[in-house]
Amino acid sequence: MMEWKIREEIQTRIDKFLQENTEFSRNQIQHLIKSGDVLVNDSLVKPSYLLKNGDFITLNTPKIEKEVELKPVDLNLEIVYEDEYLAIINKPKGLVVHPSNTYEGVTLVSGLIHEFDLLSNEDEPLRRGIVHRLDKDTSGLLIIGKNDEAHNKLKLMFQRRQVKKHYLAIVYHEFKEYTGIIDKPIIRHKKHRQMMTTANTGRSAMTTYEVLSQNNGFAYLKLDLITGRTHQIRVHLKSINHPILGDPVYGPKKVYGNTGPYLHAYALEFNHPITKEKLNFSVEPPKEFQIELTKRGLKV
Repeated sequence: MMEWKIREEIQTRIDKFLQENTEFSRNQIQHLIKSGDVLVNDSLVKPSYLLKNGDFITLNTPKIEKEVELKPVDLNLEIVYEDEYLAIINKPKGLVVHPSNTYEGVTLVSGLIHEFDLLSNEDEPLRRGIVHRLDKDTSGLLIIGKNDEAHNKLKLMFQRRQVKKHYLAIVYHEFKEYTGIIDKPIIRHKKHRQMMTTANTGRSAMTTYEVLSQNNGFAYLKLDLITGRTHQIRVHLKSINHPILGDPVYGPKKVYGNTGPYLHAYALEFNHPITKEKLNFSVEPPKEFQIELTKRGLKV
């Protein structure tokens, strides 16, 4: 980790300051800022943030992303929808979306380059076609870009919150209120950099929930993301003492089995980025999720 204390009025953008004071390229710095690895006074900032006297900068310095040879792999992906601009796939649980510094194994991207002749984001080969992400152990619907025009418009739609994302989860503890809103900013954990946490300051984050069923200390929830922060649902549910069953990071210390969190992205609603047609997609949770519902006596 690298740290700086600003002791004069310099009126310099944070991205320019880091480019001048580190060995990272401009693109690498932009990525570090967007991924939450740059904090000013323990808060996330935009690349355009102007530094001022007294600011304290911390930079988490992961390994530089190295070249990874991507090979097509037949993952037998379930393609829910496809046209010349985009595709919707049902990502299985346990599949990492794209390679990273810490993971070079088989990823969704390997499956995508096997399935599709054309994918967006060719200038970032490790993230080809990836418009948004799901955690490794979250199953469900993902939008895939097949050309850069559709990709860029979809990214803008996500930024403008024009894509509705609906999730299902099995969580610990029963609820007194059957509906609610969790409105808590999320920041990167100061000590455990791979984790997120709620805080009084940080990036705004909002999740709504509805209890579909509850029984014997567990609940089955429908959740809607108003924003889309890293680990948002998992962090928000932990913050109200309803962690997701099977979550090894945000759940109880005594983890339930080795299943990963019972979290499924079951529905998407958005207007087609090119044709403007209204699109709605939904998929059932995977078999093991449904078995757990039955085991817990939770009505579907």
